[in-house]
Amino acid sequence: MPLRHLATPEEIADAVLFLASSESSYITGATHPVDGGHTAFQQRPTRFPETDEGHTMNALAAPPRNGELGFWVAQLADKKPSFPRFTGQDSVDVAIVGGGYTGLWAAYFAKKLEPSLSVAVFEAEQVGYGASGRNGGWLSAMPPGNRATFARAGGGLEASRALQQEFVAGVDAVLDILEAEGIDADQHKGGALVAAHTRAGLGRLVTRRDAELKYGLTDDEVHLLDRDEFQSRINISTVHGGLFYKHCARIHPAKLVYGLADTLTSMGVSVYESSRVDRVEGKTLTLADGRVTAAKTFICTEGYSGQLLGRRSLIPVNSSMIVTKPLPEEAWQQIGWDGPQCLNDSAHTFIYSQRTSDGRIAMGGRGVPYRFGSGTGGAGATARSTIDLISHKLRTFFPGIPFEVDHAWSGVLGVTRDWNGGVHWDPASGIGSSTGYAGHGVTSAYVGGRTLVELAFEKETERTTLPWVGYRARKWEPEPIRWLGVHAMYRLFGIADRWEERRGSSKTSLLARFGSRLAGLHE
Repeated sequence: MPLRHLATPEEIADAVLFLASSESSYITGATHPVDGGHTAFQQRPTRFPETDEGHTMNALAAPPRNGELGFWVAQLADKKPSFPRFTGQDSVDVAIVGGGYTGLWAAYFAKKLEPSLSVAVFEAEQVGYGASGRNGGWLSAMPPGNRATFARAGGGLEASRALQQEFVAGVDAVLDILEAEGIDADQHKGGALVAAHTRAGLGRLVTRRDAELKYGLTDDEVHLLDRDEFQSRINISTVHGGLFYKHCARIHPAKLVYGLADTLTSMGVSVYESSRVDRVEGKTLTLADGRVTAAKTFICTEGYSGQLLGRRSLIPVNSSMIVTKPLPEEAWQQIGWDGPQCLNDSAHTFIYSQRTSDGRIAMGGRGVPYRFGSGTGGAGATARSTIDLISHKLRTFFPGIPFEVDHAWSGVLGVTRDWNGGVHWDPASGIGSSTGYAGHGVTSAYVGGRTLVELAFEKETERTTLPWVGYRARKWEPEPIRWLGVHAMYRLFGIADRWEERRGSSKTSLLARFGSRLAGLHE
């Protein structure tokens, strides 16, 4: 699309001048060895201003823990359930590949549907190894993708409204199940706040709220906050205003995944760890030390799906997190964050955050967005520059609040070419999948896992006709185009954020609009 369709001549000229200026060098790219020595693109350390302590963020000590599957898993090291490795031969009614939220929910609903079914879950590493054990802990009503795209794909506006309502209902449904099963995942429904730090960001939130109302949310479920209203909930010094979403709950990711796994064993589900499925052919699953025959197979491997679903069907996009040591009560009083609200912002390179049940701030964002060849990053060791970037964002939110980073980690989420997820079931082969949550996986896994079971057992429900059922995005480009495209997108978004901060414009940057089109995120 020509640039004149994306911006006025004045905006184009302004963007060109900005890119030529020293300001644009705040976000630049280089190759450095990160994450165990693998070479990947990352941002150079940003030239941060002096902090309240009189030193730059790059002078801060490294966090005591880095990687190790992340804080949530490490915190429960002595409480992790242990499951055997699969060896030999077996035959089951339902085989599930992947021991994360989607696979565990699918196993749960299969046994609820028919308790006599033999159900087995095969996890390559350990339960909760992937995004299910490393995420930001948001049980939200955000669907996995662009609702306008789903509407165009089939069913129109009403179909996308039905999708949205299913995700709204999904938040409370998960909370109800956790209560019924006695699972303590630090769950607390306090809603979510989205902060706008620029006039352009606030403008995007106004547009976003209009879209939320279009797709069925009510004024009570999502409403605009002015600066004072926002700061009365969380005292972010730079905020211009924001949004409040009613349907969002904070969770502890590892407590949820372990609680589900324990519940499944009590229901008679066989759970196996260190049991990688190398191949699925028809009714046969081949593992390193065995073989399984299954009437139905569900592939629930999200960002790790390349080997089984094809490396170009979705890619593993990296997200990184830090968690602070517990903050003193006087710090919380100054911040004003006295509840379990989740928090993110309207920046193009946005963050997501929660106040943990033990008084820490957990915050995530993008660092190294994608590894060449769809690498997944192992146990999640995180580059120092990424830790500094997220730490700086936290200091920008709450200047003057002393905090220490206690743990840093990274993980991958599954992203399709247009960022829209899908649930698929092939009755001929008896193989299905639910993937492509693009960072909205906690509720998506519940809805997707449940829908997969209903499709496989021919149960017509309100979920089996939703527009993400059977939806397929086009394939990702081959390497190196894929790597170049993803990094170009994030680089444009980063520069766009700086441009909007510098200019104070109420209009979204041309660079961000171009980046969105490059990524396939446009309506």
